[in-house]
Amino acid sequence: MPLELLRETPSQTAGPYVHIGLAPQVAGNPEREQEIWSRMAKPEAAGEQILLLGNVVDGNGQLIRDAFLELWQANHEGLYDNDYNLEKPFNSFGRTATGDEGEWRASTVKPGIVRSGAGVAMAPHINISLFARGINIHLQTRLYFDDEAQANAADPVLNLIEQAQRRETLIARRCTVEGKLAYRFDIRVQGEGETVFFDF
Repeated sequence: MPLELLRETPSQTAGPYVHIGLAPQVAGNPEREQEIWSRMAKPEAAGEQILLLGNVVDGNGQLIRDAFLELWQANHEGLYDNDYNLEKPFNSFGRTATGDEGEWRASTVKPGIVRSGAGVAMAPHINISLFARGINIHLQTRLYFDDEAQANAADPVLNLIEQAQRRETLIARRCTVEGKLAYRFDIRVQGEGETVFFDF
């Protein structure tokens, strides 16, 4: 068979097996006792408690029901904590996944302004790595907050994106879900309105 007619094997993409190994409860398997998962902040964590949620859609606007997301963020003071411990009130790293309903969720605290290594202020944001079937290398993006307009306008990373319409794909919209402060952030992996992804 000519090489160009060969299809990718599952081992060459991130899914569908990522759910089985890293999101067992979403895959319908029993939860493990110790699991890095979607609650990054316990109720006693310092800072403003928020819920993050959204869908992941493909180039045709269809829900991707087996996407896996890793989130990395600073705390409410703009500081990262690399010492992960499930017993701590807050951890800078978390994981979540889309399921049958096509929605992902994570509970955390709103991050503060972060300083780069050069001391430049960056608007509050959350770094996201996206894994899904058909994606050979994970996609990296950022979630910013629509109620941080002044900080967003000065953010050096957002300002690298010349088109305002493209910058908007990185802005999460404030809302209320089940009486809780939430931010909705939908990710489109391809096509019109594609989310901005970074190569870093």
